[in-house]
Amino acid sequence: MWKVGMSEEVGKALHAVVDRVNQAAARRPKTLPAVPPRLVAVSKTKPPDMVIEAYRKGHRNFGENYVSICIEHILESCPEIEWHFIGHLQKNNVNKLLGVPNLFMVETVDSAKLADKVNSSWQRLRAASTQKLKIMVQINTSGEESKHGLPPGETVNTVKHILSKCSALHFSGLMTIGRYGYDLADGPNPDFQALLSRRQEVCASLQLPLEDVELSMGMSTDFEHAIEVGSTNVRVGSTIFGNRDYPNTPTPSPERKSKVPTEETAKKMERLTVTEQ
Repeated sequence: MWKVGMSEEVGKALHAVVDRVNQAAARRPKTLPAVPPRLVAVSKTKPPDMVIEAYRKGHRNFGENYVSICIEHILESCPEIEWHFIGHLQKNNVNKLLGVPNLFMVETVDSAKLADKVNSSWQRLRAASTQKLKIMVQINTSGEESKHGLPPGETVNTVKHILSKCSALHFSGLMTIGRYGYDLADGPNPDFQALLSRRQEVCASLQLPLEDVELSMGMSTDFEHAIEVGSTNVRVGSTIFGNRDYPNTPTPSPERKSKVPTEETAKKMERLTVTEQ
């Protein structure tokens, strides 16, 4: 039943998103680096069959938030798949993540110490290979406590550390999640503008070409705007695979539904929401 119905829906949705990505890229100002945007299909909480179906439709770049999910997918069906890790990476999970076959990029390096850990682990695990691991530096452009990422002011020093001290890593660019639900009627997304400014600062300070520093920003609700202002990597999930399923999230009883959530509960709900790709 799933293959009859959902496979067709995944294919149609993926095709529609690819068209929107291409159209948004065509609207970009000519002053921006002519880097074709990469679409990362984010499949978190979805069955592996949905990933396999998108792969069969020709897609190759997929994103996951959790190390265990990356490992559990059936990679035998997708030999050319390229995994992007887009979740918060804890140091005790680095070895587990770097052991994932077809790991293409880690987009969420948010400190020099984490970069050092990833660098040393990659050197040890891939000792026989000279291939560097692509990484992005995550910036907390919105300043929200619920989000991970470097303070914007630490961007240049962290990138400099990676370039000079982490020989097994390839610095690919900068990433941000940004504030959820920003209304574009108020003007360009300030989080995207902040990431653009950080790239300018990094490139000027470290003498890097703009086209060599990618920007990972934009999700299901705003990926077209992100591409129009310069994103080269967008993370789109629910628009392709449908809304997320969180089986461990309890359904409130009728008498609790009308109550105002406590501050702690509100923060938990926000953390759940802002990670939606």
